Amino acid sequence: MARILLASNERATEVGRIMTHTAYTQLIDVKRWADLGLYEAIGQNLDRLTNEDSFIMLRILDHIHAVDRIFQHHLCGLPHTFKAARSENMPTLETLAASAREVDDWYAAYVAGLRESDFEEPIDFVFTSGKPARMKRGEIILHVCMHGTYHRGNAGAVLQLRGLTPSRDSVTDFLEQ
Repeated sequence: MARILLASNERATEVGRIMTHTAYTQLIDVKRWADLGLYEAIGQNLDRLTNEDSFIMLRILDHIHAVDRIFQHHLCGLPHTFKAARSENMPTLETLAASAREVDDWYAAYVAGLRESDFEEPIDFVFTSGKPARMKRGEIILHVCMHGTYHRGNAGAVLQLRGLTPSRDSVTDFLEQ
C-alpha cells in the first residue's frame, strides 16, 4: 500500500512538472466559457424550475463563486470575509452572473500575468474552517478550475432531471467553438 501511495505522489509531482503556462491559461479559458454557458442555460430555464430546484441551483452557483472568490483572495494574499464556502445571504442569479464574469475575467488576467515559475510558488492561507493550508499557485488555479467543473456537473444534473438542456461544458466542446 505504501508503494501505491508513493507512486501516486510521484505521478502528482510529475503532473505538476508538465503543467505549463499555456495549460493553466487554457483551463481558465474553459472555465470562463463553461461558467458563461451555465449561467445562460440557467437564466433561460430558471422559471421552469420549482422553488426548491431554483434554490438548489442558486446555492450551487453561489458555492462555485464563493470558492472562486476565496481563492482569488488567497492568491492575492488578502483576507476575505467568507465564514463558509458560500455567501451569508443568497445573491440573485443576475448578481451571481455578473460577479462570476468579473472574477473569471480576473483569473484570466491573473494567469496571463504570471511567469512559468510563479505557478510553483507556495501560498500559505487558512481555510474557512480555520485549518491552515499551503498550496502552490498552480495547484490553487487547478483546484478552482476542477471545483467549478464538478459543481457545473451538479447544476447540469438538476436541469437534466427536470427535462431541461444544460450547457455544453466539456473541453472538447470548448475546442469545437
